[in-house]
Amino acid sequence: MKISQLSKSANVPSKTIRYYEDIDLLPKASRNDNGYREYNPVDVERLIFIRRCRELQIPIEQIKTLIQVQSDKTSSCSEVDSLIERQLDKVRNTITELTMLEQTLYKLAKSCPNDIVSECEILKNLQQENS
Repeated sequence: MKISQLSKSANVPSKTIRYYEDIDLLPKASRNDNGYREYNPVDVERLIFIRRCRELQIPIEQIKTLIQVQSDKTSSCSEVDSLIERQLDKVRNTITELTMLEQTLYKLAKSCPNDIVSECEILKNLQQENS
């Protein structure tokens, strides 16, 4: 199949597919006589796997690790488990940070009953440390 078909099958832009090949996340495609890339069903599976990992915001280097681990079908899942646990911790930390950001913005939004910029409590608060 051509890159456009792979793109459609895996729901990944062609430009991204070429990038994944450049960084060795996806094996380089074979080329037809006319120079077009040629892909197979295994490439679709791998590309969907990569896309799902990226949707989970797993970094590319860790996706490479997951792909390598898959090559040994008898190895332990401990590395996979650990990687997913670390990603879960990152997501939880991000949620905590976003919650604190939301609270700060909410306080700022509610801090100014004035209608004149010179008396704006939001602007005054933003000029202070740890407000």
